[in-house]
Amino acid sequence: MKRFFKPVERDSPSKKPTLSSSSSPLKESETPTENASAAIDEDTTKKEPSKFLTWNANSFLLRVKNNWTDFSKFLETLDPDVIAIQEVRMPAAGSKGAPKNPREFKDDTTASREEKQLLMRALSNPPFKNYNVWWSLSDTKYAGTALFIKKCFQPKRVSFSLDQSGSKHEPDGRVILAEFESFRILNTYSPNNGWKEEESSFQRRRKWDKRMLEFVLKNSDKPLIWCGDLNVSHPEFFSSAKQNGYVPPNKEDCGQPGFTLSERKRFGSILKEGKLMDSYRYLHKDKDMERGFSWSGNPVGKYRGKRMRIDYFIVSEKLKERIVACEMHGHGIELQGFYGSDHCPVSLELSDVGPTNNGS
Repeated sequence: MKRFFKPVERDSPSKKPTLSSSSSPLKESETPTENASAAIDEDTTKKEPSKFLTWNANSFLLRVKNNWTDFSKFLETLDPDVIAIQEVRMPAAGSKGAPKNPREFKDDTTASREEKQLLMRALSNPPFKNYNVWWSLSDTKYAGTALFIKKCFQPKRVSFSLDQSGSKHEPDGRVILAEFESFRILNTYSPNNGWKEEESSFQRRRKWDKRMLEFVLKNSDKPLIWCGDLNVSHPEFFSSAKQNGYVPPNKEDCGQPGFTLSERKRFGSILKEGKLMDSYRYLHKDKDMERGFSWSGNPVGKYRGKRMRIDYFIVSEKLKERIVACEMHGHGIELQGFYGSDHCPVSLELSDVGPTNNGS
């Protein structure tokens, strides 16, 4: 596999952010109506977002503490209209034994208040202060997603489940869906398939894929942009990998999670039946593997060295002619451009909607 990855020079350690104690925090679950007066800025000539970024931060709080300066500079340069984050890893509000509020951060202990304050101060400074943010959080420091949308773009509706049922959130905060006039954008942190036939792995992933297929078929009335850590990869590397000699009952479930034949078949069905396409592969098909990976694997343990491209922008075929660019912003075995995470950011740019191109 060495032929696919080119070493790069190691960057100097990232600086920690300088946070002003006087900075006021953003509200954890801002709505379009609450911020309509703030929706006037340099992008008012654009009717809808056209530049998107997705990133599994592998703990948003840790990135604030350790990598914020470099990541903020990257965002200022790229200037995305929408930022989709996975693995926020901040617990939802609610005392022990009480119902949780997935849109709010836990702040009923000294430690949780300090963590919330640190994160919200960082978000009240550029470039994040130019965005409204929606959170969908897990009960513990696990999973969770966030969606940042520039204040000049007001979604018609934001929901937090594949069922789009009111205020219901997916378990572990895995979904945020924003609807605009001509398209929907879906941010997901898809569950890992796991290595063994267990309720928390194979079965969970099968149910998720079934619901994803139902979702894309049910919502075919307007184009979809589906982004995030989808925890599945196209190629066939690691398709025979094993853990401690375990062999699943179904041979299609054998192999590295993300690469099993069963997962790839279901993923392919979702794309085919939903008339969706992998933006990155569409632009870089001939050199897909040579261009590297979006997830670096872990330095030790069962995922050691198992680099994959599992972070995507999947879009409706109706948007094909509008795809300008789709890029991974990290590369090399030194993980340049990963900003401390084990995933690198991935971006998508669409051409603006013209008089005869309304995205439908």
